[in-house]
Amino acid sequence: MVQVTTTIPAVPPAQRGYWSGVLSRLRRDPVSMICAGVLALLILSAVFAPWLGLADPYQGSMIKRLAAPGTPGHLLGTDEQGRDMLSRLIHGGRLTLFIGLMPVVLAFFIGGTLGIIAGYVGGITNTIIMRVVDVFFAFPSVLLAIAISGALGAGVLNSLVSLTIVFVPPVTRVAEAVTSGVRSLDYIDAARASGANALTVIRVHVIGNVLSPIFVYATSLTSVCMILAAGLSFLGIGVRPPEPEWGLMLNTLRSAIYVNPWLAALPGVMIFATSLCLNLLSDGLRSAMNVRD
Repeated sequence: MVQVTTTIPAVPPAQRGYWSGVLSRLRRDPVSMICAGVLALLILSAVFAPWLGLADPYQGSMIKRLAAPGTPGHLLGTDEQGRDMLSRLIHGGRLTLFIGLMPVVLAFFIGGTLGIIAGYVGGITNTIIMRVVDVFFAFPSVLLAIAISGALGAGVLNSLVSLTIVFVPPVTRVAEAVTSGVRSLDYIDAARASGANALTVIRVHVIGNVLSPIFVYATSLTSVCMILAAGLSFLGIGVRPPEPEWGLMLNTLRSAIYVNPWLAALPGVMIFATSLCLNLLSDGLRSAMNVRD
């Protein structure tokens, strides 16, 4: 009697997707994880600030003005008008992070769209878009942001507009450069030969291959944008008083630097720590998205 044996083919292991691989490599970077934890704590505390039981960030007391850190009832002291510093720092993170991150998000979509169109279409379209971008590159980003904000006036909306205008040109240039390198590849030519129109080729074949470098570059701009946003408020052309915002708080506490220097340095420490975490997390994300490494 012949015994028949059946061999069950081994099931190949499921392949990880690109973004799952990026997250896996990012989790193995302790510096990036620490920075991500600090940023998550800042964002969560800013979002849920009204429900943390903090003091009113707008309520002051001339009797308690410039109280030192550790004063009973005021863990981080009070500002020049007697307002609780801890409450104002946490509430101020809402505006600072919003104005520091939102222009980069808007610049990513606007500049990425313009750059992809310029890089793929080429010709006169590329010339028009890129020459307009070059006009903005003729001015330093800091001076351009100050000039636009000064012309529009102080306010959160005007700060968003000015910073978005500043960051759209560099994102557009990066998007145009990577798209120009992709459009001549074989699979793009094959897609055109199959009868696909330009919109389909861009949506299906181009965006997926140029999105990563554009996204990585945009994340590297977040720390710069937050410092510029705080700088505009420090100069008085950003957020208006009495709104709590770290740059504005740094400006109003300048007069207290000789009386209580630790108190005056707190907003600057928050700006420095947040921008440093954003910068280090951006570097970690860039390394994690570089598959060749």
